[in-house]
Amino acid sequence: MYHRIVANKVRSAFDQISAGHWEPMIAGMATEFSYRFYGDHALSGERHTIAGLRRWWERSVRLFPNPTFDVHEVIVAGAPWSTRIATRVRIHATLPDGSIYDNVFMQNMRMSWGRITEIHTLEDNVVLENALGRIAGAGVTEALAEPITDVV
Repeated sequence: MYHRIVANKVRSAFDQISAGHWEPMIAGMATEFSYRFYGDHALSGERHTIAGLRRWWERSVRLFPNPTFDVHEVIVAGAPWSTRIATRVRIHATLPDGSIYDNVFMQNMRMSWGRITEIHTLEDNVVLENALGRIAGAGVTEALAEPITDVV
């Protein structure tokens, strides 16, 4: 039953983000956390603070406005004090040139007592970097910016 509740909470978080509400995701983070998005591009990097994570989300939605997330799979294991979560999610967004961004990412998360302590995100970086190039080509130079990282 616990695993089903956690999986539903994860699906709900992606539904909220698709509806333009990413702040609840931030509110679900533990006091100490790590959010790592792999790659070497404007959305990559590692964040450990709410301020850094908020800046990352603000950039993310500036680059990919009105994204939608289709959760294909959520796997939950462990007890409430040490829960592991794995997801497979498809993201869609319309780029400034009118083309559609369509990609898949996987996340591996750790949760303790209902708060997220770790997120590792791996997206198809070839597809993502091509999209960031198209966004930059449309005049959005932030698509080529350095990653947002912070250290506590």
